[in-house]
Amino acid sequence: MKWLLLGAIALYLFGGHKRPLFCAALATELAYLALRGSALGRLPLIGPHDTLVFFSASIALMALPFCFSPILRDSGRFSWGTGFLAGLFALLALPFPSFNMPLPPILRTFWFELHVALAFFGYALFGIGALLGAMFLSGRERSTLDLQYRAALVGYSFFSASMVSGGIWGYYAWGTYWLWTPKELWTSILWLFYSLWLHLRLKGTGWDRAVAWGGIIGFAVTLFTYLGVSMLMKSSHSF
Repeated sequence: MKWLLLGAIALYLFGGHKRPLFCAALATELAYLALRGSALGRLPLIGPHDTLVFFSASIALMALPFCFSPILRDSGRFSWGTGFLAGLFALLALPFPSFNMPLPPILRTFWFELHVALAFFGYALFGIGALLGAMFLSGRERSTLDLQYRAALVGYSFFSASMVSGGIWGYYAWGTYWLWTPKELWTSILWLFYSLWLHLRLKGTGWDRAVAWGGIIGFAVTLFTYLGVSMLMKSSHSF
């Protein structure tokens, strides 16, 4: 099945600037995830390999409505940027082994899968928001900044729902809705960051550059919350 993932990576990195090839890459990557899920009997959401591939597919999937929006329909930069992001994270998944064991009882619940999937949809939209912020800084088109705000707002909604479902999963798993682990601490930091950032835009156009940079910084915090904490700190959410 790895050849499907390799094909998707190649399409993202070398043809992602063309929408038909971008869609073909997404379809190929989704086929890879579907085959892995069918073989495992569960969503492939355990370990760095599967989560990086799922993150990559989430970026491409969440980018589709923006690709066909009137504002970005003719923007090759956005298609290239999202293709690069999706291809990069799928490429990072290759060195990691894929875990094929059954889920431990603590993870064998609908709330766990919902929690993880919603979190990655939020992460993906934060990444798209960062890309749109970079496009605003290079071109100063305020419509791009409006799209950045929408992407982050929807991502924030997904992420908030992920925190709620994660709390329910935590209650079933450990008997408490919240544990002060590094992952949960950084999750709350990320949520608070975007809570403040979404209100920053209300200060008017004089803060446009700060808003654009804030979206980029927010994605950096997102990546640390996802990868940095999982790989550098001991937590119930570690890989």
